[in-house]
Amino acid sequence: MQNENKLSNRSLSLLWFGAAISIAEVMTGTLIAPLGLKDGMMAIIIGHIIGTLILFLAGVIGSQSKLASIESSRISFGKYGSYFFSVMNILQLIGWTAVMVITAAKAIDGVTLNVFNYQNTMLWCLIIGVVITGWVLAGFKNIEKLNFIAVGLLFVGSIILSFQIFGGAASSSAVEGTMTFGGAVELSAIMPISWLPLIADYTRFSERKKSGVMVSSVSYFIGSCWMYIIGLGAALYVGTTDIFVLLTAMGLGVVALIIILFSTVTTAFLDVYSAGISFINITSKVKEKTVVLATCVIGVILAMITPIEQYQDFLYLIGSVFVPLFAILLTEYFIFKQVSPDGNKLIDLKNAIIWIAGVFIYRYLMGFEFPIGVTLPAMVLIAILCILVEKGRVLCSKKS
Repeated sequence: MQNENKLSNRSLSLLWFGAAISIAEVMTGTLIAPLGLKDGMMAIIIGHIIGTLILFLAGVIGSQSKLASIESSRISFGKYGSYFFSVMNILQLIGWTAVMVITAAKAIDGVTLNVFNYQNTMLWCLIIGVVITGWVLAGFKNIEKLNFIAVGLLFVGSIILSFQIFGGAASSSAVEGTMTFGGAVELSAIMPISWLPLIADYTRFSERKKSGVMVSSVSYFIGSCWMYIIGLGAALYVGTTDIFVLLTAMGLGVVALIIILFSTVTTAFLDVYSAGISFINITSKVKEKTVVLATCVIGVILAMITPIEQYQDFLYLIGSVFVPLFAILLTEYFIFKQVSPDGNKLIDLKNAIIWIAGVFIYRYLMGFEFPIGVTLPAMVLIAILCILVEKGRVLCSKKS
């Protein structure tokens, strides 16, 4: 991708709207159903505002510095520190690819059983993998045309799905569960947060620095909120949080297959491509596209052999790693004005220790109920810790 043309605002909007429309986001929305429609929608919007604002700031770093997301971690953690986060990002992207593939394959299974009386999860995993590979091989020069078609179909399909759920619904049914309002906000914020290690990979190529990041963030916000609300409404009005039952009960048939296939491809494409970019941060001896294709293959194989579709804990694990990372990076970039990496810095021990403390802060706060979720309080505390440590370092330097 490093040699590709600049990305227009239209291309970025299609890219991120397509990334937001996914079965994973719909399924996450179903988990919020115990709150009911009104409180559930409020939690979804508040959580997405928090998560998308942080995502926007991460995108600004890419747009201004022209650094990829993980490459920008060199600013705060040095060369070797960025290697660590590259490995962590590659692992989570392989995991995300597997989650997307197996979730989509099982959803397709549910639809084809109802429509054609046929099931074959392994076959759907392979087909999805082949389509993702085709998307990768097309490259960014041709991807805008493909995305225009895919996102157009997804848009129409999502409207049909929305009318099926909300069109004739007069009342909602109660969904049992222990979801709290703060938990729902966090579950909504963590989805855009999961894109933090990726957004700058694409906004660094935006033709327009400011509007490119804004278009990317707003497109994702609208698409993701929409998918969450579809999941929430479907669970309430159909009375189950099982997405496969939902699709079967609605009798969507071909429309459901289109939504599942293209939403998976447009989202997983960003995952596998960013894995290649993260690998290049470690070494440029292997071609980026080779790593991208390898990520796709490994993700598909993992989806076929591992029961990985339970991903709520996976989302929180991503938050544990990347919320502290970006709390430190955003603080140094926007407050301390550290806007470029120091080529001589191999590792920043001070920030590495703060990151470790940040992981514990995030995990500790998960045990408490905050109306605005855990992400924002954790990032504020970590940012304050960064500022205090830096002030202490400067004070000690003056005294010595």
